[in-house]
Amino acid sequence: MFINKIILNSDPHGYLEDLPVIKFLKKEKEIELNSAVTFFVGENGTGKSTLLEAIAVAYGFNAEGGSRNFNFSTNKTHSELYRHITLSKGLRAKDGFFLRAESLYNAATYIDKIDAEPSFDPPVIEGYGGISLHSQSHGESFLSIVQNRFYGNGLYILDEPEAALSPMRLLTLIGEINYLVKNNSQLIIATHSPILMAFPEADILEFSEKGIKKVDYKETEHYQVTKSFLDNPEKMLRHLLD
Repeated sequence: MFINKIILNSDPHGYLEDLPVIKFLKKEKEIELNSAVTFFVGENGTGKSTLLEAIAVAYGFNAEGGSRNFNFSTNKTHSELYRHITLSKGLRAKDGFFLRAESLYNAATYIDKIDAEPSFDPPVIEGYGGISLHSQSHGESFLSIVQNRFYGNGLYILDEPEAALSPMRLLTLIGEINYLVKNNSQLIIATHSPILMAFPEADILEFSEKGIKKVDYKETEHYQVTKSFLDNPEKMLRHLLD
């Protein structure tokens, strides 16, 4: 494991104080990561993406995504939580990347910008499939990064990949995650996708107003709500729309 614990070292203030994840950390002080793949799941507003971002920034990744070598900022909207946590580290990762669907456009622009400078030979984009990420769809560029840039032996942090990927491409991503795990990687993923969180032997940490707890796949609200809808969409729609 490259990261095995997230420890709260000081109390954050402002809106962070009201997030369920912060209330939990103030009480429990730490979150353990015990699996090669850990999913952060839960309702909107519980703080899972905020914590994921803080982990990435505390580890040295750019807040808007990229490797530890990325150095750009289009809008500093990340929280100060990274200043209040300590990461308990194990082995040193040889590779790493923070990939967030919402700011992928910014990362793609940064790659194109540095490749416009003559000092980069070969072009940086060669490590991302050789085709500008801007010339691909959102989902294609997201997968292109995973398939071409994620080398293994690394720490990979993904924020809501389902925002970019279709259900079929999420299945492709599961295959890529399996490849990375077999090549000594650790992944921490915030997601709402019941497809993605079905990955075998992953730890699912469910964030809620009551705190954070490890749950089985079929115990997650995401699985139960999705299954109920797919089993009888007419009944659920009738209940919602009447």
